[in-house]
Amino acid sequence: MELNLTVQTVIWVAMATAVGALALYRKYISRAEIDVVHLSESESPLISRQEEFARRLGIIDRWGKLLTIILIAYGVSIVCGYLFLAWRQSIQSVS
Repeated sequence: MELNLTVQTVIWVAMATAVGALALYRKYISRAEIDVVHLSESESPLISRQEEFARRLGIIDRWGKLLTIILIAYGVSIVCGYLFLAWRQSIQSVS
């Protein structure tokens, strides 16, 4: 049974594109970030907005880390599959 890893490679490329798109989305979202910490009572509307913004970035970061780890693990498994196929082809006798 011959293994074909083309489909898995296409899936990996699609996953890598999704991770890249998520990174660009995070960059786009974070350009509106205000780096000043608001503490006074008069700035209470800004505090809640800043907390919501931080929560939103936290969710994006969590998904980004998770998808990056999955992408790397999947890529390593594909490379191992290609190496295994190359090894099997190298030990087959020529008829």
